[in-house]
Amino acid sequence: MVVGAGIVGLAHAVEAVGRGLSVLVVERDDRAVGASVRNFGHGCFTAQDGEALTYAFTARERWIQLAKEADFWLRESGTVVVARAEDEQQVLEDFAQVRDGHARLLDRDAVLARVPANPDEVLGGAFLPQDIRVDPREAVPAIARWYAEQRGAHVAWSTTVQGFEAGSGVTLVRTSRGDVVATKVILAVGHDVDRFFPETARTAGVQRCTLQMLRVDAPAGAAGGPREIDPAIFTGTSMLRYNGFRLSPALTAVRERLTAQHPALIDAAVNLMVTQRPDGTLTLGDTHAYATTPGPFHPEALDELLLTEAARLFATGPLTVRERWQGVYASAPAPFLNATPMPGVRAVSVTSGIGMTTALGLAPRVLDSFL
Repeated sequence: MVVGAGIVGLAHAVEAVGRGLSVLVVERDDRAVGASVRNFGHGCFTAQDGEALTYAFTARERWIQLAKEADFWLRESGTVVVARAEDEQQVLEDFAQVRDGHARLLDRDAVLARVPANPDEVLGGAFLPQDIRVDPREAVPAIARWYAEQRGAHVAWSTTVQGFEAGSGVTLVRTSRGDVVATKVILAVGHDVDRFFPETARTAGVQRCTLQMLRVDAPAGAAGGPREIDPAIFTGTSMLRYNGFRLSPALTAVRERLTAQHPALIDAAVNLMVTQRPDGTLTLGDTHAYATTPGPFHPEALDELLLTEAARLFATGPLTVRERWQGVYASAPAPFLNATPMPGVRAVSVTSGIGMTTALGLAPRVLDSFL
């Protein structure tokens, strides 16, 4: 049994069925509505480091194959990292030296040819060609539908897991639709692991990270419609979020300068980045706040901060907002939770905000050690 039909749960279900197992996915809602559909739809493979980098590039190939099999939109569009200061350009130069062709330096004109950044601010940048984009609102449901059509695959939507009991070589899972016996259980409920195994969550330091995001109209193109922006767009704040950039000694200077010049960005832990959806609108974000139990209120000042910084990045007037939402994901000191809270049950969560990037590569490693 896999508990949770977000991208982490589906990754394990797809992998297990591919190994010839009979798998039941149980999901409390009638569709995925959490972190897996509230994100940028960005496969941020190149900027990872350590085990996350390994999982990411395994996931890349699986995303491309799944897009063909499950028939959803995917763009091998890469990412443009815009450098607007000398220290940011130095970080990119250091990064490109160790990424073996996976990061190509760009001059100012090459950046402006790819993204509609403010010409007065751009010094240079880098292109990360291995990164991809999907529409998470389409891709995750498409994977769930495709999975349900596979031999040995079963999905129980609108079904709540109420508890687990260890048996002799099996686990009894009590659900709102009756009891189920499973030989193995993958608990892939993201930040809600504490609802089932609070001590496991406490030991791992799991909290909830909430983030504010928006969907806005793109700057106008030459023909008057929305400008097509193929790559994802990173900025200097993105360098502070992704571990791959930490190899550069210049990253300290980036943080110190942004703290002095734009303290609001640092206080809100902003990752100013943009991806374009298939309809031409842009996903814009994001802020980060951490708590075991986040408050329900959505500060408008944070949305205004994102909108102001995006307008500065693009040198446009006020951006038209089409949607606003709050994302939430599991956060912990370690990037991944892979724990066994009781015999026969493995709690798995991506605790670093990179579930879409790594889950399809993490799942094979988890199952190798668990089955």
